[in-house]
Amino acid sequence: MQADLQHAKRPVSAVLAGPYGHPFHPIMVTVPIGAWVSGLVFDIASRFVDDPDFLAKGSLWLIGLGVVGALAAATAGFLDLLAIPTGTATYRTALVHMTLNLAVTLAYVVNFLWRRAGSGPMGAVPIGPIALSVTCLAVLVISGYLGGKLAYHYGVRVADEQTQAEGYRKTSEEH
Repeated sequence: MQADLQHAKRPVSAVLAGPYGHPFHPIMVTVPIGAWVSGLVFDIASRFVDDPDFLAKGSLWLIGLGVVGALAAATAGFLDLLAIPTGTATYRTALVHMTLNLAVTLAYVVNFLWRRAGSGPMGAVPIGPIALSVTCLAVLVISGYLGGKLAYHYGVRVADEQTQAEGYRKTSEEH
């Protein structure tokens, strides 16, 4: 059990997934999350301004950026998954987390293509693509909760307790 736990904390590839105690996946997910939330803000704002074209186009770009960022984050996350022992609650949680994220990314690809159909993004963003974005973000919240559970409850890719304790030792100059 302890060996499995230590294995899940170490990267499969430090170059691609981040060194011990400093995984890349958590920081990389900020790009798609930020892009997609900002895209939804642009979508909603497009319904309240006189000239909504720039907001509709901006949202399209943000969705595209989010998809690219999500694929990069998924690569690092997949490497983290490979370090988790199969048949464990942690592994099952990671699989659900990954599946939800891939589904959201695919839905955003569909959303991107939907918005580009016809003459492209012009005018206020229609309710359909906005509803898809809201649904995607709701699923992303659930997946983010599971990602937090992986890191903070199960300690995936988090430094072991002995390493963490080093940060709480008082140095002689602090006494």
